[in-house]
Amino acid sequence: MDASLFHQKLVSSDRIIYTPSGFARINLLHLQEIGSLQAMTPHTSRRENLSSYLFFLVQKGSGELEYDGRSQKLQPGDCVFIDCHRPYFHRTSQDLWSLQWVHFYGPNMGAIYEKYRERGGRPCFHPQSIDPFARLLADIHALAASSDHVRDMKISERLTALLCLLMEESWNPERSRTAGTGRRNPQEIKEYIDENYKKKLTLDELSERFYLNKFYLTRIFREQYGITVNAYLLSVRITHAKQLLRFSDLTVEKIGQECGMNDANYFTRIFKKIEGITPGEYRKQW
Repeated sequence: MDASLFHQKLVSSDRIIYTPSGFARINLLHLQEIGSLQAMTPHTSRRENLSSYLFFLVQKGSGELEYDGRSQKLQPGDCVFIDCHRPYFHRTSQDLWSLQWVHFYGPNMGAIYEKYRERGGRPCFHPQSIDPFARLLADIHALAASSDHVRDMKISERLTALLCLLMEESWNPERSRTAGTGRRNPQEIKEYIDENYKKKLTLDELSERFYLNKFYLTRIFREQYGITVNAYLLSVRITHAKQLLRFSDLTVEKIGQECGMNDANYFTRIFKKIEGITPGEYRKQW
């Protein structure tokens, strides 16, 4: 969420920004941020190109979500589950809302979200009761605030339970998308980049993996996402670098390596070209 969202004049909030262990980050569903808020005045939060999945529920009040080219009005009892790599914004109406939310990520989350959509899952839905979702968020919040020596494992288990609830909610065969889109679906290419951005990825390697001519691959990816494959790969790497600069004690050189840019000078040069400041300056700002 936007940092401005947490300005005291906009909201009253209780959140935990969480940094999982290296093991959890690579192997488990892991928490990035969790919290609750009460809007104090109408405002809008905008994000995109974030390596995260967001679930939130509306407890009181009303608002609006714009995601995937669609606008959805939100009322008490509504839930939202979205892929934050894609642009989105949400705003509270004059009937100021209160929310509970969680940002999380993990191995194969792209495939899990794709399965959610294939089963008929929607970005916004209204379950019979939000209580099971609220209880899970409360459990995760308590674990994140604890000193439990296996909390990453327990948080992963609770996030899995949340995904199970979402999968149960998504089962709407009449809304399910046609299966069998195959290797020509640019979503699969995008998900592969999301999960393998640390590796040396080239158009030739992607072309071979997805059985596509590289010029055709480039065209369908840009048509779907409005950005080239190389530009998207770079945005994923820089976004992850920004997270590590904010939420870890790794050196700038190590962060570059973690993001698939092993040359420290190259990493610094590219980071400054995109962000306008060096990685070190970005870390100091935050």
